[in-house]
Amino acid sequence: MKSRTFAPLRGALCSALLALPQLSAAFYLPGVAPTSYELGERVPLNVNSIKPVAAQDALLHSIISYDYYNEEFRFCQPEGGPSYVSESLGSILFGDRIMSSPFELYMLKNETECKKLCTSKYDQSSAHFVNKRIMQGYALNWLVDGLPAGQHLYDDLTGTTFYSPGFAMGTISTTDPEGPTFFNNHYDIFVEYHKVNGKEDQLRVVGVIVQPGSRAYKGDELTCNDAQTPPVVLVEEEGKETEVTFTYNVYWVESPTPWATRWDKYLHVFDPKIHWFSLVNSAVVVIFLTVTVTSVLFRALKKDIARYNRLDQINLEDLSGTSALEDGVQEDSGWKLVHGDVFRTPSHPLLLSVFLGNGAQLFVMTGFTICFALLGFLSPSNRGSLGTIILFLYTLLSFVGGYVSARVYKSMNGEKWKLNIGLTPLLVPSIVFSTFFFLNLFLWANGAAGAVPFTTMLVIIGIWFVVSVPISVAGSWLGFRAAPVEPPVRTNQIPRQIPPATTYLKPIPSMLLVGILPFGAIFVELYFIMSSIWFSKIYYMFGFLFLCYGLMIITCAAVTVLMVYFLLCAENYHWQWRSFLAAGMSAGYIFANALIYLISKLALGGLSGTVLYIGYSALLSFLFFILTGSIGFFSSWWFVQKIYKSIKID
Repeated sequence: MKSRTFAPLRGALCSALLALPQLSAAFYLPGVAPTSYELGERVPLNVNSIKPVAAQDALLHSIISYDYYNEEFRFCQPEGGPSYVSESLGSILFGDRIMSSPFELYMLKNETECKKLCTSKYDQSSAHFVNKRIMQGYALNWLVDGLPAGQHLYDDLTGTTFYSPGFAMGTISTTDPEGPTFFNNHYDIFVEYHKVNGKEDQLRVVGVIVQPGSRAYKGDELTCNDAQTPPVVLVEEEGKETEVTFTYNVYWVESPTPWATRWDKYLHVFDPKIHWFSLVNSAVVVIFLTVTVTSVLFRALKKDIARYNRLDQINLEDLSGTSALEDGVQEDSGWKLVHGDVFRTPSHPLLLSVFLGNGAQLFVMTGFTICFALLGFLSPSNRGSLGTIILFLYTLLSFVGGYVSARVYKSMNGEKWKLNIGLTPLLVPSIVFSTFFFLNLFLWANGAAGAVPFTTMLVIIGIWFVVSVPISVAGSWLGFRAAPVEPPVRTNQIPRQIPPATTYLKPIPSMLLVGILPFGAIFVELYFIMSSIWFSKIYYMFGFLFLCYGLMIITCAAVTVLMVYFLLCAENYHWQWRSFLAAGMSAGYIFANALIYLISKLALGGLSGTVLYIGYSALLSFLFFILTGSIGFFSSWWFVQKIYKSIKID
């Protein structure tokens, strides 16, 4: 359709040019702007992209979504063709493609007789396409007054009922897994409404349930309410066509649920006892390890500093010529021996400073986003608000990235300040954008609805270079004008030789040991996040996420500081890159966990799905690597500054 490209462009341009309206939309609070309908007023039913969910074998067989009006599906279209509903930039990036539909819903007007939409014919190619999507567990996604149409499910573990967004496109025979697939062409739509203060002219939609069915009608006889009607089977034989008539019924059901809490029935936690147990168990273990590490570290440091300051007051020349004390001082000095090298400029300071600037930017952005979501500013009814606020905050916080990168680079005595200013807003975003563009090519090739339009890509590039880069340059300018972080001790001209390290202090073993603890703080919540992303579920447990984020920061800082302490005691003063890489290694565990998830929970048969999954997982792991690496470096920098300020150096 011709309008397919231009409609997302309008939504993207509105998001980019009208920043304030989009920002106000992102801060939408549930219950602020309800829509009331009068008796007989039309209630719009919009359709979204068709997305895969778990099939009957509980595995996900695809991660590619399709437009609802993809020509292979041959769903009924409204008169004059469907039109795109205005969307935010975040909604487009997350794969939403909301369009109008031919369904006619009028407030409190029941349609108990079969209402015909249209009749479509499926040849061999389209029948094979639809049957394959049914076997892969694809689901239709409708929206009525912003609420997703779903199915009414019962959770045996909790004994509660809830609404699961989306409903099956078709079913597979339960008696014969190798048998035919049944295509759902009839929909019983149950719309729950609530009267505001009992007034008939203020009716609000508070729930939508769709019960799909398969009905093979004979001629013009519509027997959708007859349970004996045989199901629709799309024939995949060459030269044959299957004629399918689409019908629906509408039933309005009064509900006591107020509009402000209508989303509660959609937000369901599967097996909450295990979720709570795992989360509390992880929190207790992480806190215990952190407290243990911190107490041991501070006791050792207090003892070291007291010994060093006491030895500095002893005049070794007054001793009776014995060298036992001198040998003892030399042997017990530990990290004090490298005081003349510990603040030596590391290798590749430019690259390290650029990574640290972007890490600080991600750290602040993630914190603000979680806090906004925790306080309820990001409502699920405002689709794409999470993506929009992430993009907005990342752009605005480019100032933080530029300032931190410049300040760190200046403190490391860097001389290529122009290159630092340019690389800070370009290097990491270029890696992210290039990977995203490459993966988007696979979506374009498969005709997926999640493929970001080229015009939207141009809008993102415009925001990047017109807004983000100048803000980052301004931050870098202030960072280079600020005073550098002065080391508390002088650096020797000749580097000290580093003795051979023990096994656990070598780069690879130390990275593996340090990286596993921050991963342990978040792996439970990571499982729920991944399930929400790949299985098209609604994630709303931001309170748990906030707790896990705080635990991860504490753990990451504590174990990295401990590693740096042991490193300095072993007379190895190359702590800058080691702290960054060791803390960032938790991203390696996240990527490994994603691969395990791919094997255990997904069954992606095609190359495109596997490449997309691994590519997006690698992209998220890279950003997490920058984030946790920066946390480890800055905590170690603060620690090194503190301990060398506490001792007397001649």
